[in-house]
Amino acid sequence: MARLRKKEEIIVGLDIGTSKVCVVVGELNGEGELEIIGLGTAPSKGMKKGSVIAIDSTVEAIDAALEEAELMAGCALNEAYVNISGNHVQGINSQGVVALKDREVKKTDIQRVLDGARAIPLTHDRDILHLIPQHYQIDDQDSILKPLGMSGVRLEAKAHLVTASKTSIQNINKCVTQSGLTFPAIILDAIASSEAILNEDEKELGVALVDIGAGTTDIAIFESGSLVHTAVLPIGGDQITNDIAIGMRTPTPDAERIKIKYGCAKSNAIRHEETLQVPGVAGRRPKKLSRTLLAEIIEPRVEEILQMIRKEIRSSGYEDLLASGLVLTGGTTQLDGLCEFAEEITGLPVKRGMPQGVGGLIDLVRSPVYGTSIGLIQYAIKQNQRPLLRSAVPQQWVRHLKRLKGWFAEFF
Repeated sequence: MARLRKKEEIIVGLDIGTSKVCVVVGELNGEGELEIIGLGTAPSKGMKKGSVIAIDSTVEAIDAALEEAELMAGCALNEAYVNISGNHVQGINSQGVVALKDREVKKTDIQRVLDGARAIPLTHDRDILHLIPQHYQIDDQDSILKPLGMSGVRLEAKAHLVTASKTSIQNINKCVTQSGLTFPAIILDAIASSEAILNEDEKELGVALVDIGAGTTDIAIFESGSLVHTAVLPIGGDQITNDIAIGMRTPTPDAERIKIKYGCAKSNAIRHEETLQVPGVAGRRPKKLSRTLLAEIIEPRVEEILQMIRKEIRSSGYEDLLASGLVLTGGTTQLDGLCEFAEEITGLPVKRGMPQGVGGLIDLVRSPVYGTSIGLIQYAIKQNQRPLLRSAVPQQWVRHLKRLKGWFAEFF
């Protein structure tokens, strides 16, 4: 039986990635500060480029990560905030305009003007994931953040909308439901990561958050404190791993391990001749190869990813407004020399971003790998979502109930 704590407020982030599933459990302490109390990870083979390709494999990975997080946190988990990515995701800026009947902005007026911004033409296979207000305008007064109670005759709202494929949303829904979880919201990777990685000064001055994961690269651009552009590129660290596996003739799991331990984004950054042991395929003898050769395999793919990022930022129209430059996060950004290479390619200042604003198990989660899962929790808190209460039910019984619930939801 799991160790049970008193009922306190907890929020869970579930990051369903291409290469792994990560569950982070956060607790709001008495001062309202977020402390990380649980962490679980599991490799996943059920996702590709941010989309579900095998529901059973994805569910198994979610279950394994959940069980590990529950054991560490000492409580059963029944609800989580979930991420989504993939090149089916699209961002667009929109606006709405309404007349103020009583010459004063009321809550109903704000809702009406946001509904107007939401009213964009969509094909039958797409849904709106997010509607994020940027700023409001009352008559000729622009850049208003909180219009409630202000006087005028005309209210205008500018907002950023994120849309996604209904099929992709439904598949994520099935995986989470079959794991016995409910989820109040599905949140775009880049939006979640920005909550954990960026500070308000960076958003105000202008910044591009770039989350380079295994299967996708997610981009969120902020200007004057508002989200103005989102995009998902269908390329990530898995392509680098595949290049290593082919170039060094080694199994993919070994190529991933070699990338993490010895990888470098630029071959000329390696000062000394180093060698590494590379396992052979199907029982063939291991061989010694140089680290320089490894970097020469990695460098062209990293350059391709950075060039795609540069092209996306330029096409957004905000390149000249990014005074804070680029902030890189995600597991792939742990490659040596990546930030320096990104500065060279983009011409912008670049830094590696780490999760901030949390306590508790900070030594375990202070890594760009956990930016999305921690950001999911911080996004939920910012949106004033209802925190959960710790379950007083023994953990193993909750697991059985979860599976039954998921099974009934799937077939009935």
